[in-house]
Amino acid sequence: LSDICGLHKGDRVMLILPRIPEWWLVNVACMRTGISLVLGTSQLTAKDISYRLQACKAKCIITNDMLASAVDAVASDCQFLKTKLIVSEGRRDGWLNFNELYKAQPADHICVKTKIQDPMVIYFTSGTTGSPKMAEHSQGSLGFRPVISERYWLDLTPEDMMWCLSDTGWIVASLGSVLDPWVFGSCVFVHSLPRAESTTILNTLSRFPITTIFGAPTLFRMLVQHDLTSYKFMSLQHCVSGGEPLNPEVMEQWKRTTGLTICEIYGQTETVRSNGLIICMVKKRMKIKPGSMGKTAPLYDVQIIDENANVLPPGQEGEIAIRIKPKRPLGLFSKYIDNPEKTASSECGNFFITGDRGTMDEEGYFWFLGRSDDVINSSGYRIGPSEVENALIEHPAVAESAAVSSPDPLRGEVVKAFVVLSPAFSSCDLEKLTLELQEHVKKVTAPYKYPRKMEFVQQLPKTNTGKIKRNELRNKEWGRM
Repeated sequence: LSDICGLHKGDRVMLILPRIPEWWLVNVACMRTGISLVLGTSQLTAKDISYRLQACKAKCIITNDMLASAVDAVASDCQFLKTKLIVSEGRRDGWLNFNELYKAQPADHICVKTKIQDPMVIYFTSGTTGSPKMAEHSQGSLGFRPVISERYWLDLTPEDMMWCLSDTGWIVASLGSVLDPWVFGSCVFVHSLPRAESTTILNTLSRFPITTIFGAPTLFRMLVQHDLTSYKFMSLQHCVSGGEPLNPEVMEQWKRTTGLTICEIYGQTETVRSNGLIICMVKKRMKIKPGSMGKTAPLYDVQIIDENANVLPPGQEGEIAIRIKPKRPLGLFSKYIDNPEKTASSECGNFFITGDRGTMDEEGYFWFLGRSDDVINSSGYRIGPSEVENALIEHPAVAESAAVSSPDPLRGEVVKAFVVLSPAFSSCDLEKLTLELQEHVKKVTAPYKYPRKMEFVQQLPKTNTGKIKRNELRNKEWGRM
């Protein structure tokens, strides 16, 4: 295929496919030919695709009927794009048919030799602030990473069946659907799942011998809205969540109704071992502290530091950072492609700074407070949005929430909460409910953390990976739209 498409080691291919077998085939093919894979989600628009194709200079794109017309609409603007492959039963003008080419290829092939530092995959960051950036991972950071310590988050064995519900454009799909099960000889469960529909997911967990699942917090928040006592998961043993903090109340609901603990992991596209897991993790049989991200993964030195890269003592708030000097640990991204300034600004002293703020307790457990620019400073008090959101979701009226800063003439800024109501409360007295929720937050957290402003919305803006875009809500509040 690479010869027919004019692709060679070092070239880049953009892959945008849903959860179908061809997605796995292309992943393995690119690894074995030394071609850099650029992953995208099926929710990308023509504008998104155009930006990514031009930014990464991909020579080839592989997608299906759903996005082929969007690609055709922008292809003429993408001067580096030479070949288009479509995964389809039929043919399309200007496209090579992936299935026809695949069937015509000989069974034997020679793998290209690659080095540990050679590029392997490029991920576009979620773009919650500014344009999406390209984070490059090497053959070493992704290929060798599971061998070192991946038992600590999935703890897979050849007897396990892994179901990763992440979108195929997200880094966790590579980890949970390809690399880690492959290394440990586990079976991978695949469901096309066009939409994350709760009933389908719950029925699937009840019907098939799935032992391990990974899903974003949004997934578990969605599932606990159902009567879980009517479902029986015969084989499920290990549940993992990551991408953003999971509300302790959701963890408690899941545990109470299923008997299973949700292990929370933390990281970023740049730090690969979850959605990252290079930073913090909670493994099987490990003591769970609801709301905590867990402890540092083995072989990594993660600290809470101040703006001068000084390590802070337990309990003190600062930047979550990974020590990268004198030796850069395996599993960290190589660089932001074509953006040396951003790469340089991500380092402070001997550390890579994640841009997230948190604390570490006396036992070494990390607690996430929010993105550096998400932390709300009201009357000198610094308030992490997740603290407010966790408190709100404990109330039965709240299905989802997002807390951001809002301008205030007296306090500089105050907490504003955007709330999505649970269906049963959709027609209630909103003025009365606002007061009730404010009092609830005061009781659950501290009085100064309660949302002085509140807005009820039908849905929250989210990235393609399901993360709440607090920056969009914050910009609206500050008139920056």
